[in-house]
Amino acid sequence: MSNARTARFSRRGLLAAGGALGLGAVLTACGDEDKKDSGSGSADEAKSGPWTFKDDRGKTVKLDKVPANIVAFTGVAAALYDYGVEVKGVFGPTKTKDGKADVQAGDMDISKVTVLGNVWDQFNVEKYAALAPEVLISTTFDSAGTLWYVPEKSKDKIAKLAPSVAISVFDRQLTQPLQRMWELAESLGADMKADKVVDAKKRFEEASERLRKAAKAHPDIKVMAGSASQELFYVSGTNLSVDLEYFKALGVNFVEPSEEAKKATGGWFESLSWENVDKYKADIIMMDDRSSAIQPADITEATWKKLPAVKAGQVIPRSAEPILSYDKCVPLVENLAAAIEKAKKVS
Repeated sequence: MSNARTARFSRRGLLAAGGALGLGAVLTACGDEDKKDSGSGSADEAKSGPWTFKDDRGKTVKLDKVPANIVAFTGVAAALYDYGVEVKGVFGPTKTKDGKADVQAGDMDISKVTVLGNVWDQFNVEKYAALAPEVLISTTFDSAGTLWYVPEKSKDKIAKLAPSVAISVFDRQLTQPLQRMWELAESLGADMKADKVVDAKKRFEEASERLRKAAKAHPDIKVMAGSASQELFYVSGTNLSVDLEYFKALGVNFVEPSEEAKKATGGWFESLSWENVDKYKADIIMMDDRSSAIQPADITEATWKKLPAVKAGQVIPRSAEPILSYDKCVPLVENLAAAIEKAKKVS
């Protein structure tokens, strides 16, 4: 199967799996060189002079001034918002069915942004053009640099209207895309010395150390990353996903589907029927919190309710697409650390 086909399958699977997939992020060809040449300067420099940013595809965007008309994938917009950078338009899960902010919208006031598309394969090109966009920013989940949530059918039209920037969340640890989003926000004029920004980074580092200690103290506690749909239960492998790769590096003991079992999804996850949901032994289950996945409280399958971790109340949420600001990633790390610290061995 070609890389492009695998990428498309994986991205659709990521959605279908509700989040069994997760993120990741090692710059494919340009890795550390991209970081060094990010084009990010001080806030004052950014506001006064031309704007340059080299993204995780190795592509450099150059503009006469810092872009003001920014359009971004919802999760990216939420991260930039935490750093004080606001966007004009968003695409991706933004509003829930009852009109409230989707989990991926973070703290953004969604009434103040133009929503170009709220679901997969939806992107209003006419509305996008009307915003006079200067740059489009999204994440990428593959080595080809495919822009997340930009529809295949309209990507060429969209590309003609403004240059794009991609932050990779493919096959990397969480700290890498966090750093890249930091550099991007700084280049866009964010004050990275603001107290709340500095404090959030410090809290993330402290939470990470707490998780490292918890994992070391409880090496026998097995964690499974799952996601639910009506027909299937998905078990994510740790490879390719930014959050899981990071947690594993800190010592967390994860359930790992075999490479053979993950082959059909490009290496992301294994699909199980609800009858076989007990295939793996786990003490803690992390469940995808995205709106595309069925949430634990709404799972009615008897086989699910019989799982030892479920019976013990050791099920916690997982942000399979973390909002890439330190502030939003702190609770992800803290919640897992707390769960491991107090978990009972039930598997």
